[in-house]
Amino acid sequence: MRYHLKAIAQDGHVALFDVDALDESSARRQAEGRGYTVLTVRRRTALLSGMRSSTRFPVVLFSQQLLVLIDAGLPLVESIETLAETERRDDFRAALLHIAAALRQGQPFSAALAQLPHIFSPLYVATVRAAERTSDLAPALGRYVAYQSQLEALRKRLVNASIYPLLLVSVGGLVSLFLMLYVVPRFSRIYEERAADLPLFSKLLLSWGQLAEGHGMLIVGLLVAIALGVVAALRAAPVRARLGRALWRIPGVGERLKIYQLARFYRTSGMLLRGGLPLVTALDMAGALLNESLRGGLQAARRAISEGQQVSASMERNGLATPVALRMLAVGEQSGNMGEMMDRIAAFHDEEILRWVDWFTRLFEPILMGVIGLVIGAIVILMYMPIFELAGSLR
Repeated sequence: MRYHLKAIAQDGHVALFDVDALDESSARRQAEGRGYTVLTVRRRTALLSGMRSSTRFPVVLFSQQLLVLIDAGLPLVESIETLAETERRDDFRAALLHIAAALRQGQPFSAALAQLPHIFSPLYVATVRAAERTSDLAPALGRYVAYQSQLEALRKRLVNASIYPLLLVSVGGLVSLFLMLYVVPRFSRIYEERAADLPLFSKLLLSWGQLAEGHGMLIVGLLVAIALGVVAALRAAPVRARLGRALWRIPGVGERLKIYQLARFYRTSGMLLRGGLPLVTALDMAGALLNESLRGGLQAARRAISEGQQVSASMERNGLATPVALRMLAVGEQSGNMGEMMDRIAAFHDEEILRWVDWFTRLFEPILMGVIGLVIGAIVILMYMPIFELAGSLR
């Protein structure tokens, strides 16, 4: 939430500024940490405030810059204050100053980050908290940056693979709409007198043309309303959840989605283990990334591991390990290097997903092009069918 504050600065002048905070007391603490004496606090509800707050804090960039400053020898507090001085956005600068103020009060870095849950995820806070136990904050930040970079690289490759099919669907849909809303109505006027002699499907198409010509704006408005309704529905969490469950039930697709989820789960668990967290704690935190259908199995596996059973057998028994992952987990148990093995499992599954996406797009793109061509070709043929019949009757 965004709050507007009226406060007295250290030099005595009255200042007006905005901060992002969970509640009024948190906003007040942020301002007091910057040296202000707060007079009033009120919540901002303006449209502009909502638009500005939609920009996310760049956690990965913050981690990279903080890592560079720490490696250069600056203390943690001075590093964060330096980043705050170079930050241009007021709300981001306020968050950094809030962290610096908490550190100067003697709070741990992880506790200061935990006070900003809308910026720093529990995973990030746990990574820093584990690093505080071993005093290796810089390596922990490096691991988190590498972890996010790997996830972002995978996401970009998946997005790039979907661009061309989406482009084909968009172009094909626009061409079909142009034919149905502009070309067909004009052909319907030409064939209006010969309607009795037309084939059935041509009659239906030209009847649509007459409807579109008389109520074109209404049809366009309905199409826009339907598109907006679909977008709004897709943004609703219950609808997305139902769609997700439907995708998981599709043969082939559901299995790949499971492997994708397991890859993220193993990568996150591996990062937390290498950061010093216990195995059960790491599995609990990484379990938030799993689909609901897999979380029950994770809880059962966690209980089995807590009772002293083997990690590999527990994960395999509860559907959380592929044959390759099972063998790697067994090797990790024997070598005592479970964190590295989980990273390797995630890398293997990532490559498997990318190979499947590449194969699917190579197969799907020509099929999609064929379907779009058939739809557009069928519309054109039905429009010109009366001309063919007229030419045949003149022989």
